[in-house]
Amino acid sequence: MEKVKTEANENFYLTQTPVKKLLLKFAIPCVLAMLVSALYYIVDQIFLGNSLAG
Repeated sequence: MEKVKTEANENFYLTQTPVKKLLLKFAIPCVLAMLVSALYYIVDQIFLGNSLAG
C-alpha cells in the first residue's frame, strides 16, 4: 500500500535525523547563497567604481 504524504510525515525526519547531518543539509545552501550575494555586491561595486571614476 502506498504511503500518504502529509506535512507531518515529510517533516518527521527533523526529529529523527542527527543534528550534524541536518546542519550540513540546511547550512550548505544558506552559505552558498550568502557567498553568491556577497560576490554580486563586490562585482557591482567594482563596476560602479570604474564608471564613476571616469
